[in-house]
Amino acid sequence: MKTLNKVAEITLIFWLMKIIATTLGETLGDFLSMTLNLGYAIGIGITAVFFLTVLLIQLFSKKYIPVFYWLVIIATTTLGTEISDFMDRSLNLGYTLGSIILFTLLITTLLLWYNKFKNLSVFPIYKKEKELFYWIAILFSNSLGTAFGDYLSDVIGMSYLNGALVTASIILIVVLLHYFTKINQIILFWTAFIFTRPFGATFGDFLTKPISKGGLDLGTLNASIVSIVLIGILIVVSHKRLKSING
Repeated sequence: MKTLNKVAEITLIFWLMKIIATTLGETLGDFLSMTLNLGYAIGIGITAVFFLTVLLIQLFSKKYIPVFYWLVIIATTTLGTEISDFMDRSLNLGYTLGSIILFTLLITTLLLWYNKFKNLSVFPIYKKEKELFYWIAILFSNSLGTAFGDYLSDVIGMSYLNGALVTASIILIVVLLHYFTKINQIILFWTAFIFTRPFGATFGDFLTKPISKGGLDLGTLNASIVSIVLIGILIVVSHKRLKSING
């Protein structure tokens, strides 16, 4: 009897898709709020509707379907960008306070999750209530990652490329800890999950920002299209891999 499951297994392709999805979330979020000049509040409204729509589809699916799962991931990264920017810029909370608030919300979600289920296992997941905790934690972690990425560039003053290199180094350290230490794997997973977000955010900024600000000036639309194509290819690969596993 096969184990029921609704979420992606944590493999190398998972992390690659997560990084591309976070880059897309950054560029697409900026496309809505800045390129289209809709503002952060309207951007939150649009991305929240998208998030809730794909989340409901995911929650009521009977099994793990890669395209539905990754649409929710993309939705959380895009909405996370809008939430972070709204807190930091529209509400004038600043990147430091915004990061602290989002970190507190993430830890609170994880504590409630643990109190309910006595574990924080992220695979497999099949109960709707546990999956809901999973997606809320992902939304807060992606919002936190956006705020932290902006903190590196706007508060500390790092270039977008240097910010991406710093967060990539942290991710590499987490990978080494995973393979060469006995540190709790759940702690390492959420650490890596959080820091892939600022990596994607800073890399997205590197692709889209003007050359005078250390970017490549590709524009939010072009960068978003490239990311959509890449993650689309990987979703197809995931579907074929899942089909081969299931026979």
